[in-house]
Amino acid sequence: MHTDKQLSTSIDADVPTAARMYDHYLGGKDNYAADRAACEELDKVVPSTRRLAVNNRRFLQRVVRTLAEDHGIRQFLDHGSGLPTQDNVHQVAQRVHSDSHVVYVDNDPMVLVHGRALLEQDERTAVIHADMRETDAIFAHPDTQRLIDLSQPVAVLFNSVMHCIPDSDTDGPLAVARRVAARLVPGSYLVMCQLVSEDPEVRAFVTDFMDKATQGHWGRVRQEQDVAALFEGLEILEPGLVEVSTWRPDSEVAPRQLTHEWIEFGGVGRLP
Repeated sequence: MHTDKQLSTSIDADVPTAARMYDHYLGGKDNYAADRAACEELDKVVPSTRRLAVNNRRFLQRVVRTLAEDHGIRQFLDHGSGLPTQDNVHQVAQRVHSDSHVVYVDNDPMVLVHGRALLEQDERTAVIHADMRETDAIFAHPDTQRLIDLSQPVAVLFNSVMHCIPDSDTDGPLAVARRVAARLVPGSYLVMCQLVSEDPEVRAFVTDFMDKATQGHWGRVRQEQDVAALFEGLEILEPGLVEVSTWRPDSEVAPRQLTHEWIEFGGVGRLP
């Protein structure tokens, strides 16, 4: 496990990262040849990945807007936030409540550089360089303590990142989700989704490919039942746990996931 100070701050352009691959799929420019090459190889087996990434980003935006508009949430803690792109969490939230506070957490040094440059003019928003499994360090960080009032409801986001966490009794997805939930007051929310497939060959290929491509910075593609376990004890908002392009789409003609060799699966849970 890494702490905030132990994480590498150097950027290795030759080793792909999930954040930069995601940036490439979203049409961003903050990625390298190694990231683009990895995406091309991945597309040969799971060609729906670009659509999946776009739909996942739109899910995040809808979730943040819904929690702000319908549930009055003004505090967001975004784990594994990735590189800044259009309509980031703070922009969506602050359009609803101008006083919304957002803390982004990521272990990719490129995210830290670009995120801090983007947010340096916004005192209500911060970027923390940390491993998202380091719950104690994240909640103890000065920026978290400055911006997040834990006596009030918080929305904690694990959007398309649980598949980056290896299985572990102490630091696997379930342990991390429960550790975070234990710090939140009733009325807080956990947003969680990850890559799943019910096809064992797809699970095995993608897990092995991404583990090698990112040199071990990967967990695994899981199944829907694994994601459902993360929500035990939470009140799940309608429409439940679903493929994310079907979570409260903005319209009937909104883009949907058309192929299902793997999907982004999850939802939103409220602490009772």
